[in-house]
Amino acid sequence: MSAAAFRYEPAATPLLRRERAEGVLHLGLRARGGASVLETLYQQGCLKARFPKPVDPTWLEAVLLNVSGGVAGGDDLASRITLAAGARAIIASPAAERFYRALSLGGPARLTLAIDLAPGARLEWLPQESILFDGCAFSRRSEIALAGDARFLGVETLVFGRAAMGERLARGSIRDTIRLSRDGRLQLHEAIRLEGAIDALLARPATAAGARATALMIYAAPDAPSRLAGLRAALDGAEAGASLVLPDLLLARALAPTAEALRAVVTAGLRALRDGRMLPRVWQC
Repeated sequence: MSAAAFRYEPAATPLLRRERAEGVLHLGLRARGGASVLETLYQQGCLKARFPKPVDPTWLEAVLLNVSGGVAGGDDLASRITLAAGARAIIASPAAERFYRALSLGGPARLTLAIDLAPGARLEWLPQESILFDGCAFSRRSEIALAGDARFLGVETLVFGRAAMGERLARGSIRDTIRLSRDGRLQLHEAIRLEGAIDALLARPATAAGARATALMIYAAPDAPSRLAGLRAALDGAEAGASLVLPDLLLARALAPTAEALRAVVTAGLRALRDGRMLPRVWQC
């Protein structure tokens, strides 16, 4: 028997494909009898909502979950929040959201958020940190539409690797856009674009000067001018600043070397904008 009879020819192996996470969530609220109640709830895939007992019944409290365990390449998540006239809501996340390394096969994750507030509505949008891992790739777009005297308080925090774990972002692709309008008129267009060697970009003095975490706080309301002094006092001593960019739009930005240091700054700023009220209980877990 010749040796050629024993030659092994491996079969072609198909490329591995990661299971992508998909989720759709729509919350609709209205005011009824002095309380804010749920009118619409649609949830599909990995996006879910839970409703803890509110501290104040005039506000509806919701906690939004991504049960897939984090965001990875190829994920597609879409959320919509709608508040009718006079409705009030506090919406938070149960923990930090993690953005993991994207496989070359999956492409970037796609996240969209649409918020619509009718006149007299109030929304406090208080997700916890987004922790970014080396090699992450995502495109996130948030559209906030306010009508009349609607009020919006929101925060977005980005953590570029966990400092305590020695994590760095040698590479990645981050596209993060926030647009806010009132009565159809654009008031804010915030666009972050970081591609390639993110660590090197963050080290630049004009970018983050080596900071590993950054936050943006937005307060859009008719009484924004009266909030400026208190917010600046709350941020005093931190690497942060606050500005009244329009008569009804107040912005604050902060940088810190670690997520823990930044959280202390953000907590102080949010409490100033919330009249000293404690943050949602999930922030304290």
